[in-house]
Amino acid sequence: MNAPEQCAIDALARDVARVESLRAVKNLQRSYAQHGQFGRWSAMAALFADDATVRWGDETVTGREAIGAWLAARAGAMNGRAPGSLHTEIIDEPLANLSVDGRTAQVRWMAMRFLGDGRGTARIDGGIYENDYVLEDGHWRIAQLRYHPRFEGDDRDGWTNVDGQDLPVVAKHFTADETGMPIPPAVGDPPRSAATVEDLAARIGRLNDEDAVRNLQNAYGYYVDRRMWSDVVDLFVEDAVVTITGVGEYAGRAGVRHAVETMGPEGLSPGHLNDRPSFDVIVEVLPGGREARSSGIELGLLGDATAREGSWEFSAFHNRFVKEDGLWKLKGTTLTPLLRADYFEGWADGGIALPGRASPDAAPAGDAPLDEPPPDRPHPTPLDLADLTRRLARSQAYDGVENVSSAYGYYLDDFQWDDMAAIFAVDGHKQSPFAGYYVGRDRIIGAAEANWGPTPERRRAISFHWRTQPVIHVSPDGRSANLRTRLFQPRTSIDPAGTPKGFYMGGLHAGMYPNDQAVLEDGVWRLWSVTIDEHYFSSHDWRGGWASAVARPEGEPLPPPSRLLGTYPPDVALTDLGRRQEGFRGGTGTPLQWPAILPMWFHYRNPVSGRVPQRFWPDCVLCERLPEARMTEHGYQQPPAGPERDGVELRGGAGGQPAS
Repeated sequence: MNAPEQCAIDALARDVARVESLRAVKNLQRSYAQHGQFGRWSAMAALFADDATVRWGDETVTGREAIGAWLAARAGAMNGRAPGSLHTEIIDEPLANLSVDGRTAQVRWMAMRFLGDGRGTARIDGGIYENDYVLEDGHWRIAQLRYHPRFEGDDRDGWTNVDGQDLPVVAKHFTADETGMPIPPAVGDPPRSAATVEDLAARIGRLNDEDAVRNLQNAYGYYVDRRMWSDVVDLFVEDAVVTITGVGEYAGRAGVRHAVETMGPEGLSPGHLNDRPSFDVIVEVLPGGREARSSGIELGLLGDATAREGSWEFSAFHNRFVKEDGLWKLKGTTLTPLLRADYFEGWADGGIALPGRASPDAAPAGDAPLDEPPPDRPHPTPLDLADLTRRLARSQAYDGVENVSSAYGYYLDDFQWDDMAAIFAVDGHKQSPFAGYYVGRDRIIGAAEANWGPTPERRRAISFHWRTQPVIHVSPDGRSANLRTRLFQPRTSIDPAGTPKGFYMGGLHAGMYPNDQAVLEDGVWRLWSVTIDEHYFSSHDWRGGWASAVARPEGEPLPPPSRLLGTYPPDVALTDLGRRQEGFRGGTGTPLQWPAILPMWFHYRNPVSGRVPQRFWPDCVLCERLPEARMTEHGYQQPPAGPERDGVELRGGAGGQPAS
């Protein structure tokens, strides 16, 4: 091998290691959350560096041993171990940045805790983490965990701003440009690597497979939310097994359908809520690249508003996947419900008795050995460094898109309009709710300021925009992507009852960003298009939550569209978009509101079978009305919108051929 070839391999090896490091950092924090659900304080403490520091509000704790003791003491009886106790902390919406030398990292996270001792005490609180991580003896560790409390309360009365005060902006570790560049350009010559081209191909393949499995895991969750059981069954192999701890096992595809139908029949009827957002998901592709597993936390928001019924459900899941015919499929799922509680009663007294609960020290089902040792990953075609670089760019894109997606939520939460607009591409476009689309950064800023006013120094009330559970489809060249995320929306204020119509009451609301897009512009990932469909459910007061919503009385005035239509008209109004905006406030037809069931749109076909959803929209929402807004009109490739291999969409589903 000549010197230039070796140098190219060394550079690629460095780039691969940096992507692996960024993901290891995110998984480290996810492991912290998963251990916390079972009160594994020693395991959590082991994730910290020797001289790590925790800064929790005004408290400071230093050293791994002291941190472990502090975690246990802070939880007390709300430890997730004793019967009826609960310790579920969801930590998500990562915005991660690796250092130039690849040895440290910083990540911002949203967090929310649901706690209870089962003996009359329960607590809910939420805030923001701004954490530092360090590579120590070859392992990533938490160096600084900094938690900034934002709201606190309990399961009976809801929450308010922490200490009953206006909330300052929590300083961000990133600039607008850095959000779209999670891994900065390397500096200097790469170190000599012992990796072969075959080694690097396997590692890049593992990263690509991780993206595909994460997409499958998250798509599965969206189908479950809407009780799209035919699509759920399509995702499984013939000999799949679904396990619900304490309930039973269900074998084969018929068993899969039987298992999911325990949640209700196919489809949602008015008032029925089956939202089961997943958080802190870790995906691991096993050696050989033929099998994988995932684990995470599921928060069940369930009920039937027509019967004034609602419940919470806190669970852990461990799933298995297998690759067949080049496509990933679900091989098995294990759901372990930890606590279920009536919405109106709460979980302070331990909730509703469950048929079975796993021991906190039991090995997760997903960690059990798989049926057969996986074969080595084959390389049927000659390996090409340029093609490996392209394939790596597709996984780098996944992280870049997730980052800029999170940035949108963080800037929106703080009303930082200039920075929010700066994360859009020069020709990007954004929907303002109930009004329409604004094209270009100046118009995006203008709409935000016209609707909400200038950026304040402190906030009396905040509507948080968690953008979670991403399904990201990246183009073959790694320069463009379609993105779907969930809007998980806690709101807080000093005086929830004193806000207009309870807008900022301490409760939960839900929407969907089903048709977002992002592009790599001048080396930085930026948003190309953002669409929000909302609200799929809402809580007008804490006491009744989503379970007390009532249908709009006949003859009651319809909710008005946005005032922007008069004060700062959009470039494309929602009323210009026909069927795509039917049922949404400010759109076409009669607007629907919870407990009515809003239409649900998808940018992709079923990732295994290729089944086309009832409402399928693979491009940006305003592109049909404004064709020049398409990514493809600006030199970008259209990402795949269904089953795909290496960014190339397949006809039909499994076993299909590349689409022409």
